[in-house]
Amino acid sequence: MTAGIVGVGLVSVLTATGPGPVPVLGAVAAVAVYCWVMRRVARRSTPETARSGAGREALLGGGIGLGFILVSALLITAFGGYSFSWAGDGFMPVVWTAVAVQIGAAVTEELLFRGLALQALEQLWGSRAAIVVTSLFFGVAHLGAPGANAWSGLAIALEAGVLLGAAFLWRRNLWFVAGLHFAWNTTQQLLGIPVSGHAPEGLFTVDVHGSALLTGGGFGLEASIVPVLIGVALAVPMLVLAHRNGGVKPRRRAGH
Repeated sequence: MTAGIVGVGLVSVLTATGPGPVPVLGAVAAVAVYCWVMRRVARRSTPETARSGAGREALLGGGIGLGFILVSALLITAFGGYSFSWAGDGFMPVVWTAVAVQIGAAVTEELLFRGLALQALEQLWGSRAAIVVTSLFFGVAHLGAPGANAWSGLAIALEAGVLLGAAFLWRRNLWFVAGLHFAWNTTQQLLGIPVSGHAPEGLFTVDVHGSALLTGGGFGLEASIVPVLIGVALAVPMLVLAHRNGGVKPRRRAGH
């Protein structure tokens, strides 16, 4: 875990904010580092990054992520929290930038949190403890973002940490969780909603009205109570399915 986090983290730092296709190339490099560490250091194969079925898994995860954000934004808008207007900037440059940046972010974060941390902690303490610990750390990791506070950290831990952890336990596939994460972030950005406190250029601009508990305030949609409730509601059936499929591992007993 330590070797992988250092390697993937270094790639992320060097490429995450690079121009053009640099974040995408960083994602490719991060996957290569992850696979190398798993095979050479952990001495195991990496079925969670298998090419077979990767596109299908990414699309399935992407569909869930897209629906999750669209439904959340629609409900907040219906309750009077958001109003949208066309930003008027170039369509393709905005989309291309969003896609490139969010591919890099989604892939590297999922390699770090679900690929490395969750699976390593799972070997020590079992799936339930691993998902709790990685979810808390995922929330803490976002406390340095603009507009973050204790509530936004808890919201991220619940709606993102738990949901993405449950998604990985269900499918045991990093392309699935990366697709979910990518669609989630990209949809927010293109709608003009801040992504974890950051407000990059989108296709729309959003005006925020009313309670921060509804809208998420300056941190963005992820600090709204709406996606927290939806995220938990999605995570529960994923965990049930993971348990049925044998994807939830018990804590290792002493001496085993």
